[in-house]
Amino acid sequence: MRAFVLLSLCASLALTGPTPAQQVPASDTEIKLSYAPVVRQSAPAVVNIYASWVTERHASPFANDPFFSQFFEGFGQTMPRVENSLGSGVIVDPAGIVVSNYHVVQEATDIRVVLADRREFDGEVLLSDREADIAVIRLDQAEDLPALAFADSEAAEVGDLVLAIGNPFGVGQTVSSGIVSATARTGAATRQRSGYFIQTDAPINPGNSGGALVDMSGQLLGLNTSILTRSGGSNGIGFAIPANLVAQYVEQAKAGRDSFARVWSGISVQQVDAGLAQALGQAVPAGVLVSEMHPESPFAAAGLQAGDVILSVDGLPVHAGDALEYRLLTLGAGAVATIELLRDGKSETVSVALSEAPGDEAEPVRIEGRSPLAGLIVADITPQLIDQLDLSVGASGLIVLRAGGASARLGLRTGDIVVRLNGQDITDSVQFKAMIDRGARAWDMQLARSGRLLRLRVRN
Repeated sequence: MRAFVLLSLCASLALTGPTPAQQVPASDTEIKLSYAPVVRQSAPAVVNIYASWVTERHASPFANDPFFSQFFEGFGQTMPRVENSLGSGVIVDPAGIVVSNYHVVQEATDIRVVLADRREFDGEVLLSDREADIAVIRLDQAEDLPALAFADSEAAEVGDLVLAIGNPFGVGQTVSSGIVSATARTGAATRQRSGYFIQTDAPINPGNSGGALVDMSGQLLGLNTSILTRSGGSNGIGFAIPANLVAQYVEQAKAGRDSFARVWSGISVQQVDAGLAQALGQAVPAGVLVSEMHPESPFAAAGLQAGDVILSVDGLPVHAGDALEYRLLTLGAGAVATIELLRDGKSETVSVALSEAPGDEAEPVRIEGRSPLAGLIVADITPQLIDQLDLSVGASGLIVLRAGGASARLGLRTGDIVVRLNGQDITDSVQFKAMIDRGARAWDMQLARSGRLLRLRVRN
């Protein structure tokens, strides 16, 4: 259909006016326009990654029965099973530092990396992050390897030419071409929980994960990570993690960290839509509205208030919550961000010192004995737990880390927040455990779960 439309358009032009003058190529370079120079420069740094790990599954005589298998999940002896994955990666340091997707390596016990020239190396994960889908790998006894430099992904524009290099379907290294289709796709647009992506129409297929999205300078613009598809193949809607974020992970891995130091904003925001923009006096919707703020938020320390509209971070626009988080992550903990905001119709600029979630890691408390709440593991809600468990920034009190034994049979779940116990507001784990240790004839507990208040009553 597309070809038919183009042919019809050309025929129409031929009938309605003179044929425009055509310029004859003036040199061999113009005659032989090709991506080959970019491919020669960048392809040697794109690798194949073979990962394997051992999982355990329960063996049941009804395992293959379509009806009875559902009733026997979790029963029987556990059987070890080796799972494998195949993906791509990109060398970003000649000393053997490779970046790929978390879902390529996961919790691999064995990683084998094969270069384009067929050399092979064992790999070790230095740092990985399931949420961001990024893994940084070090190759054993590697040196002087071909490597790609990071491009400034903020400089990418819609329409820029790009190449996707990887190993689709395990057929071998493959190069596909396209353009940048969009530069600020958020997790909601890509059907993922969170994230911030470059969209491209360069064909990406299974096996391309972790491969390179390369600009016309032969630099790494993004890390190919996912596609939108109904068939399992490429429909021309692929997504790559921007290079500026990948570079932060590499920098922290080189510094010796085994987990990513995430910047904590301590605020909840909502996107400014047309209706909200009208109420705020904006001619065009822009920015995100601060709806809630933790007392220990670095934004609170800088003087921001609920109701302020954040317009940009270091001069770069913010149009959604994912965009704000991305801007902060690419700056990193320890940086000072320049925030442009709108307050009472007036524009202001403030500086925010970025940091990780403050406070020590929460100390879990286990409830034991003959109490009906035995098996419960709880902890005080701290900024670190708010960040790690993606809780509301206004969350406080006591959170259930694990419900086991008697407490699980009562219906308690991981993530429940204990609000009240026997008529008393619960503020911390010390108070809660002291009440349990004193005992009672009955327990009347109020819980917050997924934004709803629940009540649980049980007799000893």
